[in-house]
Amino acid sequence: MAAQQASATVGLIGLAVMGKNLALNIADHGFDIAVYNRTTAVMQEFMAENPSTPGKLVGCSTLEEFIAAIKKPRVIIILVKAGPAIDAVVEQLVAAGLDKNDIVIDAGNSLWTDTIRREKQYADRLKFFGSGVSGGELGARFGPSLMPGGDPASWQHLKPIWEAIAAKVDAKTGKPLAGAEPGHPITGGVPCTSYIGPNGAGHYVKMVHNGIEYVDMQLIGEAYDLLRRLVGMEPQELSDIFTQWNAGDLDSYLIEITADILRQRDPVKPRKYLVDSILDAAGQKGTGKWTAANALDMGIPANSIAEAVFARCMSALKDERVIAAKKLSGPKPPARKAGKARKDLIEAVRQALYCSKICAYAQGFELMREAQKEYQWQLDFGSIAGIWRGGCIIRARFLQKITDAYTRNKGLVNLMLDPYFNKQLRAGQKPWRRVVSLAAENGLPSPAFMSALAYYDGYRTAVLPANLLQAQRDYFGAHTYERVDQPRGKFFHVDWPLPNRPQLDV
Repeated sequence: MAAQQASATVGLIGLAVMGKNLALNIADHGFDIAVYNRTTAVMQEFMAENPSTPGKLVGCSTLEEFIAAIKKPRVIIILVKAGPAIDAVVEQLVAAGLDKNDIVIDAGNSLWTDTIRREKQYADRLKFFGSGVSGGELGARFGPSLMPGGDPASWQHLKPIWEAIAAKVDAKTGKPLAGAEPGHPITGGVPCTSYIGPNGAGHYVKMVHNGIEYVDMQLIGEAYDLLRRLVGMEPQELSDIFTQWNAGDLDSYLIEITADILRQRDPVKPRKYLVDSILDAAGQKGTGKWTAANALDMGIPANSIAEAVFARCMSALKDERVIAAKKLSGPKPPARKAGKARKDLIEAVRQALYCSKICAYAQGFELMREAQKEYQWQLDFGSIAGIWRGGCIIRARFLQKITDAYTRNKGLVNLMLDPYFNKQLRAGQKPWRRVVSLAAENGLPSPAFMSALAYYDGYRTAVLPANLLQAQRDYFGAHTYERVDQPRGKFFHVDWPLPNRPQLDV
């Protein structure tokens, strides 16, 4: 259906799964929306499948029709594969007649430095804007978490749309509001979106969200594995445990879907649980790697996030692991816990999971704190945690506690220093250490649990063995060192080795 006049409030390019669902979400909230896809048949099929929505869908066969259908200043959302495809679409839009004041929003998983570059590159031709979108297919359809970053004036044009279509949480409890249906969106509540900052800030925060998502999933996987191997629990029983945990402090989308997954029977072999038929090789799209690499660049110890990425890399070595399992020895299979010991271990794993989760999120927020210095952003960490309370993959009751922490202290250096999280770490420390010890003693790989505990112990240790390391660096490379009895920033060097005799203080 060709557009006859500029009637749409917003336009969207890219009608794959996310694009289709986001377009319907926008239409459900009463916004007329023009849609375009490179393959015209995809657009036509989408229009045929959705003849009636509260907001009008305007199908466009060409970019010229698409641009003509949208009111000025045009707000255009791009949902295509990150990378060169984004630049190609932007160049095509410019060639088709885009104006300098039109706003183009990249809503994909783009690298934040690409967003910074594009904002500068296209500044004289359009207003480029980046926004993280989290929540998957259902989130896009009924309410995602949205992390917008770019020109503040552009945000004012986008804000009514983003606040309307975002997930909503209860103003008092922070719990997600549910019940949205096609044509009947949720009204009221607090929208899970807020302006993050200029240029690439929105995509950066989305990247860190995904890095935290990696470690959140890895921790849950390790808890599942420890309970299977140390306690001997079957999937249905594990599903019941995760359901119980989801009623407490660990209440989250990922815990909820884990319970669902573990009770699912294999449709091919109904006597088996599906999880036992799925190959243990996890894929990844790259945002977790970006987070870990950026932590290294920034000098921030996000070791649990990195270990979660490496765990997926290790899982990909399936064929090698099968061979190695026959040649590399380890402890004998552990004796299964029973009775009270069984109950105590289940509770210990729960507490270890919660403590490790605190450390993982502390690493993510510490990384964002450092990034804002690097890129001259002013990030509101309480607001970011608030955005993640609904719609996104890591949505959880836990995030309200983070919002509360930054409300109490906007200058909080590390989440572990907040009174609530400090108390939780003290209470869970003993069972956490026991779980990590049992994993090591029994040869059970638990890199996220172990690295989180190492992070906690490293952060709370006033004197680390880095003094010897720095001495080694000065010995072989004259890299200098600081002294404990001199002001920070004053450096020394000696010609090694020193004479082997007592040195007298003078």
